[in-house]
Amino acid sequence: MTPDLNTTRIYVDADACPVKDEIYRVAARHGLPVSVVAGNFIRVPQDPLIERVAAGSAMDAADDWIAERAGKGDIVVTADIPLASRCVKTGAEVIAPNGKPFTEQSIGMTLAVRNLMTDLRSSGEVTGGPKSFAPRDRSAFLSALDQTIRRIQRQRAAAPAQNQS
Repeated sequence: MTPDLNTTRIYVDADACPVKDEIYRVAARHGLPVSVVAGNFIRVPQDPLIERVAAGSAMDAADDWIAERAGKGDIVVTADIPLASRCVKTGAEVIAPNGKPFTEQSIGMTLAVRNLMTDLRSSGEVTGGPKSFAPRDRSAFLSALDQTIRRIQRQRAAAPAQNQS
């Protein structure tokens, strides 16, 4: 696939993503390409809009692959907070599988809390894990993805009009 700089691409951090099927459906409805990125090959539907990427087994290889390519006008789906931080800095829209958006305003605090919890766990504190994925999370994700696509499309449609002024 050759990148089209005028087309929104959805990048999926796929190793533990519970909403891949939902992403495929929404992307197909909008005619958007999807890059499904994992450490090794994973199954994806046979669709010309869906690209399967095996980034390699090196630590953070999939994250690095996504962060090097995602930019303004693209969407990244990940629960990985450091990856989300990297992608937000490039101007990409980032959504967690539960529908929570990562933004410039929220990513600093989210990253700080993540680092604090990592430090607590490594010192032996029992902090519990994340909440289990629920049907309402899937619904929230679908809504967030659709809204994000529509917002990007509106911004792109308005950009040529602004350039002509």
